[in-house]
Amino acid sequence: MNLTISGHHLEVTPALREYVLTKLDRVTRHFDQVVDVTVLLTVEKLKEKERRQKAEVTLHVKGRDIFVEQSHEDLYAAIDQLMDKLDRQVVRYKDKLQDHHHESPKRLGAGAP
Repeated sequence: MNLTISGHHLEVTPALREYVLTKLDRVTRHFDQVVDVTVLLTVEKLKEKERRQKAEVTLHVKGRDIFVEQSHEDLYAAIDQLMDKLDRQVVRYKDKLQDHHHESPKRLGAGAP
């Protein structure tokens, strides 16, 4: 799995990197076919005192890209909410991949007398 963590108007500290890695563990535990992960952490200064922290993840899995973004006043809270969203989407995608169509017992035994 390739992992890229970058910051825009922000320096990615080792503590921040470690926090993102521990949160990503939960997602990779659910789904092990992750090819590439790109995390972008951004600080946007909107007004004099108002700052918005934004976290984005692009998760490349076999056959699909999953993109999630989340904004919050606190970057750690934004990362938490982002990973919750990402986890739900990965579980939903994994559920779609599994074959839920089983032959009914009536059809299996129809040929025998």
